[in-house]
Amino acid sequence: MLFGERIRQIREEKQLLQRQLAAALEIDTPMYSKIERGDRRAKRKQVFILADLLQADPTELLTLWVADQVVIAVADEKEVANSALDIAKKYINRK
Repeated sequence: MLFGERIRQIREEKQLLQRQLAAALEIDTPMYSKIERGDRRAKRKQVFILADLLQADPTELLTLWVADQVVIAVADEKEVANSALDIAKKYINRK
């Protein structure tokens, strides 16, 4: 997924090990690996911890995390997903 790919990319650029980030998040390394692969979702608070650890833009990571949530929510509704997203966008912009 988008979030996992990005944190993996940044982690590799910073030459950090998965186990280092897993320890900081207080999870085991296999669970962290699943987050990077998109097999498990990070918790919202973990996004900000990772942004700090990776010295990354928290807004960018949160945006990718939310985008992943949206993709998961509409993945099985391909025929109507774009229309639903358009309606949701209008609703969000009204507020």
